[in-house]
Amino acid sequence: MITAQSIYNPLGASYLTKGVELSPKYIERLKKAGLDGVTVTSLDPKLKLAPPADIVQEKTRISAIHNVATAFQNVEDHGTLDPKPLQDISETILLDIIEQQRNLVQLTDIRLHDTYTFAHSVNVAILSALLGVLQKLPKEDLLKLTLGGLLHDLGKITVPHEILTKPGHLSDDEWRLMQGHPDAGRQRLKKMFPNDILLSTIALQHHEHIDGSGYPNHLQGEQIHRYARIVAIADVYDALTSVRPYKRAYTPSVAHRIMTTCSPGHFDLELLHLFFDNVAIYPVGTIVKTQIGYAIVKEVEFGHTQTPIVRVFANHEGKLLTKIRDLDLEQMPKEMLEGVVTDSELYHFIHAINIDPAIFLQDHIA
Repeated sequence: MITAQSIYNPLGASYLTKGVELSPKYIERLKKAGLDGVTVTSLDPKLKLAPPADIVQEKTRISAIHNVATAFQNVEDHGTLDPKPLQDISETILLDIIEQQRNLVQLTDIRLHDTYTFAHSVNVAILSALLGVLQKLPKEDLLKLTLGGLLHDLGKITVPHEILTKPGHLSDDEWRLMQGHPDAGRQRLKKMFPNDILLSTIALQHHEHIDGSGYPNHLQGEQIHRYARIVAIADVYDALTSVRPYKRAYTPSVAHRIMTTCSPGHFDLELLHLFFDNVAIYPVGTIVKTQIGYAIVKEVEFGHTQTPIVRVFANHEGKLLTKIRDLDLEQMPKEMLEGVVTDSELYHFIHAINIDPAIFLQDHIA
């Protein structure tokens, strides 16, 4: 099987790069690293489908994680930070996004529990930079926004590791400590970058909500800096779609529903809609139910991420169709898409029909 996501170790080196064929040796190493599963492009080893293209190069992501891990360690050990490597990788991230903006955000990476903060910071920086590029911000501002994304969680070095990785609910005292990390980040960044208040502002405000229900200062609306509002969206999306000690990763469609429906008042709606116009809510290869049967997502277009082009291959009873049918959900009634097939349902469905639906993407991939 072909890996669809990369897996990184604490210093950003890749345990396993996406697009690699899994072998028993790799699987054993992944188990020893504490991973009980990875995302693959197909359950059929004979289908060598390519993973979705990323909006930054693999080497950029690896270098960024390494630089963030090193920077955080230096701050923790010596209270100092060399900004040059982070500024340089911010520029590289930005160049990658500008060059590869044609790629929708789809699957990204898998993080080991003890590396979460570093890989998360990089993904937040990438997603924030993407939103900034989409808004046509000046390059100088884009570089600051990207750097702000890389450093937004710097204050977490003051939070005990056992709290950051606790699998259960936090106690009131633990939650108070966690809520202190934005201000801790602000204080450190203010000392390190005395002439750039924007970085400390992003760190301080990235957990504020538009309706005033966030923390630490319960700011509302325009009181929250625009770039902090951008980072807030990237931060929550990446957290929702990542594995954590206390939860499994949510699918992009569930993350979309939580952020647009279940969290009213949390986000800048204009920015949120722009974000999800460029993030695949139903990534290519997702199995969905439609009113006329089971289908696989074949193509997702910018601005139409809620209505992908799907290929219907089975009826409601799960019986394979003699002739597959492509549907552009943009041209269909809203109720045509009934939902995403859950992992457990998909597992039983594939065993029942004895075929991996990914096979229906072959002509599309080619």
